[in-house]
Amino acid sequence: MGVALITPFKEDESIDFDALARLLDYQIQNGTDYLVVLGTTGETPTLNEAEKEQIKHFVVERTKGRIPLVYGMGGNNTRSIVEHLQNDDFHGYDAILSVVPYYNKPSQEGIYNHYAAIAQASPLPVILYNVPGRTGVNMSAETTLRLARNFDNIVAIKEASGNITQMDDIIKNKPNDFMVISGDDGVTFPLITLGAVGVISVIGNAFPKEFSRMVRLALNGNYDQALLIHHQFTELFNLLFVDGNPAGVKCLLNLMGMIENKLRLPLVPTRITTYEKIQAVLIKLKYLG
Repeated sequence: MGVALITPFKEDESIDFDALARLLDYQIQNGTDYLVVLGTTGETPTLNEAEKEQIKHFVVERTKGRIPLVYGMGGNNTRSIVEHLQNDDFHGYDAILSVVPYYNKPSQEGIYNHYAAIAQASPLPVILYNVPGRTGVNMSAETTLRLARNFDNIVAIKEASGNITQMDDIIKNKPNDFMVISGDDGVTFPLITLGAVGVISVIGNAFPKEFSRMVRLALNGNYDQALLIHHQFTELFNLLFVDGNPAGVKCLLNLMGMIENKLRLPLVPTRITTYEKIQAVLIKLKYLG
């Protein structure tokens, strides 16, 4: 299980590096397999370049090689991404995660050529990221499979299309060494039963031990026990996204005493009603008194 790290902020909206350090240690101590740094869950669009560099290097220094790291490197300006890939320092990182270009709404051929340019420029293995609910365009199974077959360093896809048929098509027809990773906590269990290798998780920020256990049980074919854990969290899966991501998981982490409940505009904290519902679930699950 990978975890898409949040970026904790203080009340004045500066980065809370103390909280980030605690969160990194918490992940390592509780069985997370790898971390995704500066993905969408990290509120990357609201960080400036200097802040991204600070976080990028802070995570490497804090983790000290104890856990593999994936770096978020995506956008809708292909040339800019290629320049970063050719010139930036990726010391300490094992792969990049690159989202389908957003807002521009490229054709499938545009998406293919975007990723072809990234694959040719990247010094690290590339994980594709399909999340049409955020980008406004879906990368088809055909485009994903074409990229997987044509570029050896495109090693996986984080699939968050919500289309199980599309995901199953990729799993069925992919090259043997190409990995399909769930991009949605709520469908991780069923997707693993179809042949996915795991998840890049949001809820894992708060529950790395429990959620990674579910993933491992499912991967080992122990579906009954994995399903019990899956059902334990189904209420939270919905609550964490009802007011947007990462508002839900930041609310959850705040209730657990790990971070301030602070986001940067245009994102805002969850509504009070959602906060109270998340609190009630935590009490029911015995994570709060």
